Amino acid sequence: MNKIELVNVVAEKSGLTKVDAKKALDAFISAAAEAINNGERISLVGFGTLSTAVRPARKGRNPQTGKEITIAAKKVVKFRPSSDLTK
Repeated sequence: MNKIELVNVVAEKSGLTKVDAKKALDAFISAAAEAINNGERISLVGFGTLSTAVRPARKGRNPQTGKEITIAAKKVVKFRPSSDLTK
């Protein structure tokens, strides 16, 4: 399912117009991105939890040359589904 399909389903299930459903989805995405970038956790009961974690620097290999390289540490988003979602 892509964003347009999600907007259509949200509009259908909520009784909103597609324009209003798109605005609501865009607002959620914006608020979620801002919270994640600030290091906050987002917990949606019945869906799951979004959080950030730091992936430490590690050694890797360049597949073309085989030379060892250092892969930099970075912050990544993690999703843990709720038990309701995994049934």
